[in-house]
Amino acid sequence: MAIPGVPAALAHVAQRYGRLPLNESLAPAVRYARDGFAGDPRYARIARLREHLLQENGDTAKAFLDHNRAPAPGFVLRQPELAATLELLARDGRNGFYTGRVARALVQAVNKAGGVWRAADLEHYKIVEREPVKFTYRGATITAAALPSAGGIALAESLGMLERFKLSDPGRPETAHLVIEALRRAFQDRARYLGDSDFVPVPVATLLSKDYAKQRAATIDPAAATNSGDLEGERVQHPEGGNTTHFSVIDTEGNRVGATLSINLLFGSGIVAGDTGVLLNNEMDDFTLRADVPNSFHLRGGMANAIAPGKRPLSSMTPTFVEDGRGVLILGAPGGSRIVSQVLLAILEYLNSPQIDLQRLVAMPRYHHQYWPDRVEIEPEGFTPEWRAAIEAKGHAIQVVNRKWGNMQVVFKSKQTGVAQAASDPRGADVGWY
Repeated sequence: MAIPGVPAALAHVAQRYGRLPLNESLAPAVRYARDGFAGDPRYARIARLREHLLQENGDTAKAFLDHNRAPAPGFVLRQPELAATLELLARDGRNGFYTGRVARALVQAVNKAGGVWRAADLEHYKIVEREPVKFTYRGATITAAALPSAGGIALAESLGMLERFKLSDPGRPETAHLVIEALRRAFQDRARYLGDSDFVPVPVATLLSKDYAKQRAATIDPAAATNSGDLEGERVQHPEGGNTTHFSVIDTEGNRVGATLSINLLFGSGIVAGDTGVLLNNEMDDFTLRADVPNSFHLRGGMANAIAPGKRPLSSMTPTFVEDGRGVLILGAPGGSRIVSQVLLAILEYLNSPQIDLQRLVAMPRYHHQYWPDRVEIEPEGFTPEWRAAIEAKGHAIQVVNRKWGNMQVVFKSKQTGVAQAASDPRGADVGWY
């Protein structure tokens, strides 16, 4: 409930489709908030990492700490005030959140911390539905998130470039080099062009076109890394404009959901709004302050993603459907800017393997490149010295990060048998927060 759009989204779905009454869909969340649940070792660890932030706000400390200290594993986390807010939302719909007592508490909490919210900002907030990004890759149809998530376009661009090459196992150094170079160029275009398309013109059709993918792929040298500082590429002509969770679901009728929700960093802003139990996010970090100022995930952006009233910031969330002759794969993950590379690697692994092994798909070692900083980030203990030497021989700089990342959730439903299977990332119990 830390994401401003989530309550409105629930109400919108219930109103449009008439199949998810809020009092039913929110009942489990109300129960968990009221009765509590035991925190696992990961919760204990991340609360300890952010203990000082949580202690700065009395309402936050009361909601997430044990007598103002990070709790031990097994601590029962009860949030009765959040339960009351959820019950109000279930009863009154969006008005139970965006107007009245809850809205007043949200505005007061933000402005007390130095913000500039108005009651009208919440009252006038609306869900915007956009057509998803849809494209093909080697015979598969892929559907992914639209702007202001940059994930769908970055995924489409990366795969569009890679379609020009003969690929093997994405874990092999020769394929990894090509994947890294495709990610480098996709993230460059993210910085150059992407923003909220309600505010700035974004050349989506061009970025998704096969011709543009061919142009960008032509700049990739299979034998050597490109220096990000020297990479220009074909500029698209267009007018200039000014902690995450994922779940995958499919039912017996084939209806599917890939949902990625974010509050940005662990515990978001660290502010619980008064007696609402609502934790506020810190998604403003996803906007571009200046082209030379990176955000918390070291991403740099352009003025298309500059802050403006009513504007939605870019994100990297990449909930995705992959459909081929075998069936439909639903996947996504948390992980900030590394979400895109996680999903990309999983798709390549899925399409490269004659046998469907979901557990291998979610457990495979991960590497990442995002144009800037100009380095390949790899998980610890995931790659051999020989693999690293082969990548470095092509001119890539490698950084081994402190912890594994992501918590991918995958569901696959067979077209032939109708049987569904699922896999959960083994990293989920203890992964890095950045």
